[in-house]
Amino acid sequence: MIGAAFDKPILSLTDAAAAQAKKLMQKGEQNAAIGLRVGIKTAGCSGLQYQVEFAREQKPFEDKIEEKGVTIFIDPAAVMFLIGSEMDWQEDKFSSSFIFNNPNETAKCGCGESFSVA
Repeated sequence: MIGAAFDKPILSLTDAAAAQAKKLMQKGEQNAAIGLRVGIKTAGCSGLQYQVEFAREQKPFEDKIEEKGVTIFIDPAAVMFLIGSEMDWQEDKFSSSFIFNNPNETAKCGCGESFSVA
């Protein structure tokens, strides 16, 4: 596991994120989902955007994190951007989403949809 080589885990989950992931997995079982996949993609004002999707299998070179009863697969291209991050779930009157508290971020766009790292 790549994360074992570092002092910090690649990704941890808050209780709220774990609860939401479990809810999603119950719905995702109909689609043969075995976990959630976390990655990044090039998008937004600041350059990078987090991506969360159902995982139906573990892809080659992906790290597998099992925490609080949830299985998360980390896209290998995202590892260096995520080390030490915490995945959380936030809800308010107007929106709900997974958010990432990432110590590697050096900038974030005004709407909070994208980030950059040095």
